[in-house]
Amino acid sequence: MRKAWVRIMDLFDVLSMLGGLALFLYGMHSLGDGLEKLSGGKLETILEKLTSKPIFAVLLGAGVTAAIQSSSATTVMVVGFVNSGIMKLHQAVYIIMGANIGTTVTSWILSLTGVEGDNFIMQLLKPESFSPVFAFIGIIFLMFTKSEKKKVVGSILIGFAILMTGMGAMSAAVKPLAEVPEFTNILTVFKNPIFGMIAGAILTAVIQSSSASVGILQALCATGVLSFSAALPIIMGQNIGTCVTAIISSIGTGKNARRTALVHLYFNIIGTVLFMILFYLLNAFIHFSFMDSQASEVSIAVVHSVFNILTVLVLFPFAGLLEKLACLTVKDNPENSVKKTQMEKDFRALDTRFLDVPGLAIAHSKSVAENMSELSKECLFKAMSLLTGYDEDLALEVSDLEDKVDKYEDELGTYLVKLSSKNLNENDSRMLSELLHCIGDFERISDHAINIQEAAKEMHDKELKFSEKAKTELSVFGQAVQDIVNLSFKVFKDNDDILATAVEPLEEAIDTLNYEIKNRHVRRLREGKCTIELGFVLSDVLVNYERISDHCSNIAVSLIQIHEDNYETHGYLDALKHKDEKNFKEKYNECLEHYILP
Repeated sequence: MRKAWVRIMDLFDVLSMLGGLALFLYGMHSLGDGLEKLSGGKLETILEKLTSKPIFAVLLGAGVTAAIQSSSATTVMVVGFVNSGIMKLHQAVYIIMGANIGTTVTSWILSLTGVEGDNFIMQLLKPESFSPVFAFIGIIFLMFTKSEKKKVVGSILIGFAILMTGMGAMSAAVKPLAEVPEFTNILTVFKNPIFGMIAGAILTAVIQSSSASVGILQALCATGVLSFSAALPIIMGQNIGTCVTAIISSIGTGKNARRTALVHLYFNIIGTVLFMILFYLLNAFIHFSFMDSQASEVSIAVVHSVFNILTVLVLFPFAGLLEKLACLTVKDNPENSVKKTQMEKDFRALDTRFLDVPGLAIAHSKSVAENMSELSKECLFKAMSLLTGYDEDLALEVSDLEDKVDKYEDELGTYLVKLSSKNLNENDSRMLSELLHCIGDFERISDHAINIQEAAKEMHDKELKFSEKAKTELSVFGQAVQDIVNLSFKVFKDNDDILATAVEPLEEAIDTLNYEIKNRHVRRLREGKCTIELGFVLSDVLVNYERISDHCSNIAVSLIQIHEDNYETHGYLDALKHKDEKNFKEKYNECLEHYILP
């Protein structure tokens, strides 16, 4: 008997099986990554926003999982959403239900390996017929096209072809096992529901993909000795094993995130136990004839789908109880009642779990950067108001806001650097560059706000006052600075490269205003209408105003450059001014006419 094993399942068969498994797992990974990249985080963004109604949440969970070919990825994302406060726990329950339905799509795709028939249509449906075509088209897209989107589509097609090739190789390698008694004896052990369920759970937990473990089970159907009685408990166990990924992901997270992972676990355990009890009780009385029949790739897909759909239908009305069960397991403590600040919410949105979905991570980073820009603007405008009326409490607010902006830059900068090491598509890469450029300018603007605050404090402490003319000039200058800040920050928020062209003429006008006010101040000094001490304060304010406008220019110019793939700033500014010189001068003159000094 041992000789038979060696003869039939020799070293080369083992190597073929391992090679097929490797191709299968790599193809599934490549396919999932390609689909995620193609979506650019859009599916995940929809998932986070459109979950108010339970039925919509279920359908979205199913749709997103079917699209990215991974229920584990969907569940991990949901854990991240809940942890960051973007999504409520009760919303997550329904998405998890939908994810369990969506994951069944993969088994139906893999069932194509079991297609039989000699007519043209049936031959065409066989993976060995269309996989080479997909691979050939995919390699053409990858090697001979410049479009980033087509390259991603190419990687998806190649990933699919590799997946089906690996599936076919596994099936071919395990066929000789049908004649090996030791193998058939092992399958007999799995007929025991408990042993089969444990085996399925362990296999899925190890490879962290229920879709992959179902695919491996479908490949075993090629032996012809895998019966329903052995396959059914393994499928049940796979639904429990897939929870491992979410459990691992929830380690070190907040209470609601851990509860989300537990909801996934409880849902699958309760569904599996209920199904197993009811099915085997019925089988004890009815004796289902199909239990001893051979399982096929299609029948595995049917069982997998029926089980998950029925589980969702049965447990859907009890979603609230699943939530309560998770809350009883992970209990609240007094710190949970403390309301999170906006900054804390923003920092939690920069969850490392989203780094595997760059499009989603970029979207969250952009949202956080927008909040950072608003704090920077608020800090500046409050500091500017101190020049007309100093208030100690308001000055403390400015310092506090500047401190918050610094923290935002640290958190965002660190997160974006991590994100830069990921495989980004063209649009995500551009947005990443824009964010890295702009957050530094937002932080520097808040630094200048502190300088203005200190100048105001110096005037207050020394009881210095500007002349009425100087006040009026500063008011005009200050309005121009506020306008360029509002304009450039809107450019950033809306990602509007057309509106960005209006920033540079205004910046040039501010430079002119700065020069003119300095000249006027010198004349007042000569005439004895101003003191040297006040002159130093005025000079500090003017320098900070001018540099703030420079940073606003940086924000607008970086956006235009990134959109045009031009990163040489000084040369670009010259080109911008001379490209349409007439139009630029017209806008510049309009700005000068608008901000007229008295």
